[in-house]
Amino acid sequence: MLKHSKISIKRSCELAGLSRTSWYRKPVESKQNQAIRKRLRQLASERPAFGSPRMTIMLQREFGSVNHKRVERLYAEEALQLPRRPKRRRRGISRPLPRVEPTAPGQRASMDFMHDVLANGRRIRLFNLVDDFSRECLFIEVDTSLTGQRVSRILEALRQVDKLPGTIVCDNGTEFTSKAMLKWSLDKGVKLNFIEPGKPTQNAYIESFNGKMRQECLRQHWFASLYVVKAYNTA
Repeated sequence: MLKHSKISIKRSCELAGLSRTSWYRKPVESKQNQAIRKRLRQLASERPAFGSPRMTIMLQREFGSVNHKRVERLYAEEALQLPRRPKRRRRGISRPLPRVEPTAPGQRASMDFMHDVLANGRRIRLFNLVDDFSRECLFIEVDTSLTGQRVSRILEALRQVDKLPGTIVCDNGTEFTSKAMLKWSLDKGVKLNFIEPGKPTQNAYIESFNGKMRQECLRQHWFASLYVVKAYNTA
């Protein structure tokens, strides 16, 4: 109203039904919002491709019950969104940790997925988990679909029987970067060490295991159904 008509602030507030005190009063942001803004900037620098949904999960563990709408608003006001790119290649969700070789079993593991086709033309997925030091296969799960929530349940079952290392190396697949996996890793204190996109050599232990499994198992057997694959895996 002030921009389109040359009238005073007093007259404008009277026409709009507002108090002049509300016009002159500058809003003061709460201390919690200031702390959330600061923490959002820190998380964005550490994990540049994390969006507001994943940021909300991490903030709720530090600040308690934080509404996701508040996080989305502050996330947008800080301009932390990544620009849209036409490329299909995903950015890494975190910087890879320094390469430290394990010195004993149970220190670090690697996980990855494999694909195969049954005799009836149906596609299946295999989830493999390998200990980096002993090269022992800790778990193999076979199914037509394996989501991040399913993977978190498998890892939690291994953790409860003390068969899961404290650090797991994996790529930036959607199952490993899902909210279910992030929530589980934060709750249980298991560190997920993501490799750089396009560099599978950083996850060489599981890549080596996948190659041997395909050469010695999948290429030598043509499974008729998913039931036969699971029975073979159990044996």
